[in-house]
Amino acid sequence: MKKITRNLLVVASIMVTGGISMIANAQSQPPATSDAAPTPQQSRAQQLMGATAPKLAELTDKVLYGDIWERPGLSKRDRSLVTISALIALNRPDQLRSHIKLGLQNGLTKDEIVETITHMAFYSGWPSAVSAVAVANDVFQENGK
Repeated sequence: MKKITRNLLVVASIMVTGGISMIANAQSQPPATSDAAPTPQQSRAQQLMGATAPKLAELTDKVLYGDIWERPGLSKRDRSLVTISALIALNRPDQLRSHIKLGLQNGLTKDEIVETITHMAFYSGWPSAVSAVAVANDVFQENGK
């Protein structure tokens, strides 16, 4: 019993001494500087697919939005209009939602988006247009339009 007690005292002493030296070392260290760059905010592509498909997220950020959307041949407003039209034609409501939001940011009006949906009904089919109206209505309500 005395041996166990003695061993416990030795361990406790080491822990206390180690703890004191750790505190002393920490106090003697200069404070950490905040020179480190802030963690960059993740892009929407990184948030949506970065953990599962990091290369696809990288290509989305660097090639699609970093290059294609920045080309001078079309304005961002016009690119939004073309993209919304394509997504209506392909009946891609999930992507259409984000591109209607982006289109509004890029200068499209609610009326222009609705007119595009109506126009596309005759080229891409009535069901695609009806689905697009539901998505657009949700986006307009979210954005107070």
